[in-house]
Amino acid sequence: MGRGKIEIKKIENQTARQVTFSKRRTGLIKKTHELSVLCDAHIGLIVFSATGKLSEYCSEPIRMEQLVDRYLKTRGVQLPDPRDDREQLYNEISCLRRNTCELELRLRPFYGHDLTSIPPHELDGFEQQLENSVLKVRERKNELMQQQLENLSRKRRMLEEENNNMYRWLQEQRAAIEYQQTGMEPKPGDYQQYLDQFQLFNNVQNQTQPNSVLQLATLQSHEIIDPYHLQLAQPNLQ
Repeated sequence: MGRGKIEIKKIENQTARQVTFSKRRTGLIKKTHELSVLCDAHIGLIVFSATGKLSEYCSEPIRMEQLVDRYLKTRGVQLPDPRDDREQLYNEISCLRRNTCELELRLRPFYGHDLTSIPPHELDGFEQQLENSVLKVRERKNELMQQQLENLSRKRRMLEEENNNMYRWLQEQRAAIEYQQTGMEPKPGDYQQYLDQFQLFNNVQNQTQPNSVLQLATLQSHEIIDPYHLQLAQPNLQ
């Protein structure tokens, strides 16, 4: 009973595919060698595996390079000569050098060199181009300065807002301490009135309340009145 026919398709299992490739590659090289010996044929075999590994066979006594050259000559295929590539690169480099020299000569008048041989109408053109360039530079400079001013103004507003918040917080803390020491219970509407009349600085030192937030920010730390010490109310023990 003969073996069943195997369906020719890609083997999905990687291990099985590698084993099959190894076995069939060995058989293929063996059959190639037998064909070369039996028929006195010149055979070259080149195989790349799925992983990129090269396997080759060439019938003796010729080499693979000789067999490939013979194939190319028979097919009429000519490989490019490396000397032609070098010559082409040399021509391209020479062309780039000429273009660079021409550009440098055209830019020299803009740096104030070789102006004696230039006619007046060309000098007028150079002057106009330089003026246009200066205008563009000034516009860009003014734009950057405007952006910096806007950033500084935004930072100033943020600092002023933070300073105002700190000033209100100090007033509220001082007012709360004063109420606790006097033992008074604030009535509705009296708390805000007390804050409005509250003096942040020590009256003994004849310090007046700052007129603005910036004056408050410039005061030294020793100029601010020391906070009162809180004392817990003792319960009536009688």
